[in-house]
Amino acid sequence: MLTRGERTSHKWRRRPDGPDKVTGALRYLTDMSLPGMLHGKVLRSAEPHAFVLDIRTAKAERVPGVAAVITHLDVPGLNRFGIVNPDQPVLCEDRVRYVGDAIAAVAADTKETAEYALSLIEVDYEPIPVVDDPELALLPESPKLHEGGNVLHRTSYRKGEPEDAFAGCTHIVEGTYYTPRQMHAYMETEGGLFVPEADGRLTVYAATQHGYKDRMQLSRILGIPEEAIRIVSSPIGGSFGGKDELNVQPYGALLARKAGIPVKLHNSRRESVRAGLKRHPMKIVMKTGIDGEGRLIAHEARITADTGAYSTLGAPVLNFATEHASGPYRIPHVSIEGVSVFTNNGVSGEFRGFGGNQAIFAVESQMNRLAELAGMDPWEFRRLNLREPDDPGPLGQRILPSAGLLKAWQSIADSEVWSRRTRKPTESEPWIKRGVGAALAMHGSGLGYGIPDPGGGRLSLTKEGKLEAAFSFEEFGQGITATLELMLMERFGCGADDLSIVIGDTDRVPHTGSSTASRSTTIAHIALSKLHPQLSERLIAGASAMAGVAAERLMTGPGGIWIKPDDDSGSSLAATYKELAETLGGELAFETKFDFPVTPDPIVGGHYLYTCAAVAVEAEINTLTGAVRLLAKHHAVAAGPAVNPMGYIGQIEGASVMAQGFTLTEDALMLDGHYKTENLDNYIVPTIRDVADDFTLHAIEELPEGDPYGPRGIGEVGSVALAPAIAMAVRDAVGKWVNRLPIPREELIESFASQLAGKTEGAGAT
Repeated sequence: MLTRGERTSHKWRRRPDGPDKVTGALRYLTDMSLPGMLHGKVLRSAEPHAFVLDIRTAKAERVPGVAAVITHLDVPGLNRFGIVNPDQPVLCEDRVRYVGDAIAAVAADTKETAEYALSLIEVDYEPIPVVDDPELALLPESPKLHEGGNVLHRTSYRKGEPEDAFAGCTHIVEGTYYTPRQMHAYMETEGGLFVPEADGRLTVYAATQHGYKDRMQLSRILGIPEEAIRIVSSPIGGSFGGKDELNVQPYGALLARKAGIPVKLHNSRRESVRAGLKRHPMKIVMKTGIDGEGRLIAHEARITADTGAYSTLGAPVLNFATEHASGPYRIPHVSIEGVSVFTNNGVSGEFRGFGGNQAIFAVESQMNRLAELAGMDPWEFRRLNLREPDDPGPLGQRILPSAGLLKAWQSIADSEVWSRRTRKPTESEPWIKRGVGAALAMHGSGLGYGIPDPGGGRLSLTKEGKLEAAFSFEEFGQGITATLELMLMERFGCGADDLSIVIGDTDRVPHTGSSTASRSTTIAHIALSKLHPQLSERLIAGASAMAGVAAERLMTGPGGIWIKPDDDSGSSLAATYKELAETLGGELAFETKFDFPVTPDPIVGGHYLYTCAAVAVEAEINTLTGAVRLLAKHHAVAAGPAVNPMGYIGQIEGASVMAQGFTLTEDALMLDGHYKTENLDNYIVPTIRDVADDFTLHAIEELPEGDPYGPRGIGEVGSVALAPAIAMAVRDAVGKWVNRLPIPREELIESFASQLAGKTEGAGAT
């Protein structure tokens, strides 16, 4: 069991960026500045849906201090961006589709001057009816947002004959579930510094999870070779998927190249809310049936996702939701359909959990309702229907066998939190009700079948005598730097001072894929497993020649290569890494390339590696205010060895708190295509005061025998199962089913008179 205070293992190390982060000394990318740099600002649409009749910039161009003003006419290459489907205008030509659409941008000597110049740009609009409901968007008479209509993507999966199978079910539950438009709410809003270099290249210091993808997209926009662009993308003050797509990069790059001077852009929180990505709101309709013994027989799901004005990764998010909409259960008859719909709402895109959170909330809620109908314990009901280790995946695809799901289930069954189901609040506060709930999930790692998912890495001895690992990952708070250090220290037996970690710089690292989809830890493990033997063998051979000692008597260690101790003497240093670098003639490097493990079955989006998780919560509901307070959480996560225990806890605890906001308080509300939630003053993010004091984490570290893939990433899995667990706890406490997130407080409020009546009746008063 991992706990917050544990320090027994050598792996419990202070993360290298920790002190600077907690003291505020760390310089994020948006903290950077250069002498004489300009400040950029972007003019966003005043309308959620309109034709653009004219854009006049002359007044802005005449403002003293303004160095560059750009519109769509200043885009030399492709005036579009999007990782998968480049359908979002960099700068709109003749139509706007949401209030975050960019129309023009300005670079000036001060931020105030840039803002003033923006106010002088004149835009003539012809409003078009707003499409703000995805179901209405599907109607034939609805205005079409794109040439192909209002459907971005459809999905379907079918097994057996569910329509016929429902006829034989003893109990059937039908439910409709709604999930919110959640903000990433990162500490560092989108921004960066854009530097035109003397040699004609462009250096971009801007937050992203996809350095090489950013470089590719910017090259298309600017009409220059990818090699003429350098992306530096670490460190980042939070992303959670929200900076996976381009945000301010096109505008900073275009302004810097037009002005020939470095330009800094940094969104205010209001600008971030208006233009930034959000979690996809979804409506999920489910119908699920069981037989008389409680075994699942048939399951249907219909998913409608509001993807907003443009594609970004809306299609893969829907694929993932579809894959996870039947949960980790054996169901012989299944039918799942999904549709992702364009609207004039804010753009929905990548977000921690990637569509799994929405689907798992719905399917786990169905399990609770079925168990109650069958008169069964909800956790025993799950065990009866749980998939076995060798079963195929949710889409019928071959997956890596694992007992992790069963072990996560057992961890909850044995937990202190789950045993508190009979615990009741004190009678002095009859309006306070307590309940316990739990939920279970399996969550795919990697991008899935049919999507390029490159991996690899480079391991070197530098000319300075450092053991250097290079990956195209980014550090955005998840702790990948600390994890890489620990992996290298374990393999080489060296100290942190012997290491150099290079990430997030396209000029210095190989293309090893993005920091997304809980893939980085697995990629790093596979790469180092391939590269460490090559480099260590070469280092030992070099030290053997230098010291005249047989290679089999040597080993890597702190500071260099050591002679292994024998019965008569201790170990001694044969050669330092610095001496080896000098003797071997400078840098010694080994590189590997491979793809993330994928199912052999051609099912688009289907995963091969899964992380399994379960969570139990105890919640307290104030039925006077409708407030839900979490008293305890127990997470069980089957993800292989905990390489970085402190980081492991931080990731699960942080993801859990983010899921708590998703469940109880967070929703970026929109009306007629305009955000009503414009800032964090009326968008309630959980704080440290809302975190359950009683937090336990069971890291299930066993992997299947012969597993070559090592530890799985856990950046997302801590967020996916909490919502249905809280919903079960609410049902246990106050007897009400939850089908909408965040849970509406008004639905949990009971009259004070009924509270007092209940108390007096219980005491036998007349």
